[in-house]
Amino acid sequence: MRTLVCIIAATVAFSSDAFAQAAADPAVTACKSTGLLALQERSPEVTDLVMDIESLAVSKADTKVGDVPVRTVILGEAYIARKEKTGKPDRFVCLLGEKGKVLLTFFTAQ
Repeated sequence: MRTLVCIIAATVAFSSDAFAQAAADPAVTACKSTGLLALQERSPEVTDLVMDIESLAVSKADTKVGDVPVRTVILGEAYIARKEKTGKPDRFVCLLGEKGKVLLTFFTAQ
């Protein structure tokens, strides 16, 4: 029983660190801010973008789209707040290039 409690405690501790790291990741911050600006340009009633940290997958990449290098790919879910009302999560993909520059942020309803 004591072993089970230790395993559960370790799992929670490591999971919390992973979520904290994802939330503090500059790539995630860049995708959130760029995505929010893009959404607000298309729809002024958008007030916030809340990333679902548990769903995020941040992957390093060494590929290109055309001639443009892609260095990081982020996949996950985000909640788009519209005038203090948040609905279901939307899936998103964010591509980052050299020096963390956001190349693309794409949202789609589930």
